[in-house]
Amino acid sequence: MSRISKLPPDQWDPRLRDAVNPDALSELEQGLTRFFAHCPEQALGLMGFGGALKMHRSLPDRLVELVRLRIAFFNQCRSCMAIRYSDAVADGVDEGLVCSLERPQEAENLTPAEKAAIRYGELMATDHLAIGEDTYAELREHFSEAEIVELGMTCAFFVGFGRLAATWHMVEELPQAFREAESIAPWGSDKVEVR
Repeated sequence: MSRISKLPPDQWDPRLRDAVNPDALSELEQGLTRFFAHCPEQALGLMGFGGALKMHRSLPDRLVELVRLRIAFFNQCRSCMAIRYSDAVADGVDEGLVCSLERPQEAENLTPAEKAAIRYGELMATDHLAIGEDTYAELREHFSEAEIVELGMTCAFFVGFGRLAATWHMVEELPQAFREAESIAPWGSDKVEVR
């Protein structure tokens, strides 16, 4: 059971309803917006930022999804782990690739750029002060300065809101495998939702 009450769409600010069109979405797809609806001004600002990260990204969808899922594991954000975004699936993210996230630095199906980005996201989620000159030097081997900034903002978004979502314990609509286990991982499950 969620620890914060979800507002049903008929109680959302009309601007939020117009931005999301909740009637065309499942409850799982309405996701965190049901909580954010308690604070519509902040929700709209957050949606603008999150939308800009997604709609104007220069990083590949596949790379962003892999980083998102690795961070979700460290956050133990169950809703984040249970979802696969359709743009990333179209860009080659399948469950075999997701399983490689268990040991990404050893995976043969990840590119050096993906491994560097995943490692950066992992450190952002677990030990951000360990990110130093060596980490940025490795990122510069694969990414421009603008892409590194974009990756950093994307990771910060995933770490912060993934942790928040984990504390809210939004699990009711998730596949059973993600509802009750103490510690879970996004790899190895064939019961995921593609959005």
